[in-house]
Amino acid sequence: MTPFGIAQPGRILFGRGTAAQAPALIRGFGARVLVVTGASMARAQPLVATLQDAGAQVLILPCAGEPDLPGLETALAQARPFAAAVVVAIGGGAALDMGKALAALIPAPGGIMDHLEVVGRGLPLRVDPLPFIALPTTSGTGAEVTKNAVIGVPDHRRKVSLRDDRMIARVAIVDPALTDHCPRGVTLASGLDAVTQVVEPFVSNRATPYTDALCAPAMGRGMAALVRLMQGEDAPARDDLAWVSLCGGLALANGGLGAVHGLAGVIGGWTGAAHGAICGVLLGPVLAANLASATGEATRRLEQACAALGSALGATAPEAPAALADWARAAGLPRLTDLGLQRQDHAAIAEASL
Repeated sequence: MTPFGIAQPGRILFGRGTAAQAPALIRGFGARVLVVTGASMARAQPLVATLQDAGAQVLILPCAGEPDLPGLETALAQARPFAAAVVVAIGGGAALDMGKALAALIPAPGGIMDHLEVVGRGLPLRVDPLPFIALPTTSGTGAEVTKNAVIGVPDHRRKVSLRDDRMIARVAIVDPALTDHCPRGVTLASGLDAVTQVVEPFVSNRATPYTDALCAPAMGRGMAALVRLMQGEDAPARDDLAWVSLCGGLALANGGLGAVHGLAGVIGGWTGAAHGAICGVLLGPVLAANLASATGEATRRLEQACAALGSALGATAPEAPAALADWARAAGLPRLTDLGLQRQDHAAIAEASL
């Protein structure tokens, strides 16, 4: 067996009701708390109120969309004078990435571009990040357990990562109740991202026994949960999808991703479209393309992935890539052209995605 390591938060809490443990855990890191929320504060308000009732000083910074360099610069300018002892992010993947980036950069002596990959210098952090605690309110990105924050850089039309092993959350609290009644379109896009993130590490050439143990049972489970949620609100399906999202975050952090994400990062920076929607559109065609050229163990893994997805869609393994694309479109997922991708941009995007 090839040696491998495991990178993950020091503590993960999973299950309905676990968010109630957050205030005490947060206060254990200090009394000055920076809370990053999504565009709506509705899910974060009970946590903020409890912290304030317990005597904590709280600075709230909303993250209205996927974080970009100008927004991060503005947030950093507001956050540094507050001198937080701990950073908490409660929201979707965008809020979690913003919180993770702020926890890393608030104590950093240099500028943001010192540490951004691809368009910046990509240097490791010189100072340990602030303690970071993550509470996802969507099931998709798995950002609560990864070591990077994805930041859009509009001037370069790219999305790139701020990455360091020390950026992994001290505590990740995955309470599926925080995802209940998430809007249908967000559930679809983020759910397809979650499914993608248990498929790609499974077929990755960096797969390990750890990532296989996470991904193999999660592929069909995630797809089946998403099918049920497109038919109506379903608490057990929310639980399943939250678990699959967590598994995907742990798996990608330790086994890598694939062509869907290689393309999606560039397309997202180019168009500004939501990451999960792009992944959902690409997953079926990328599976088909890989199956057409794979050999040996890669073929076996791809066929196993397709069989798992197909079982949730009433399709055979060979039919699964097309069945997935058709199902997603029927469920309301927009096409890439609807998301702003133009045919004349294909060559440039393909080159950048390499």
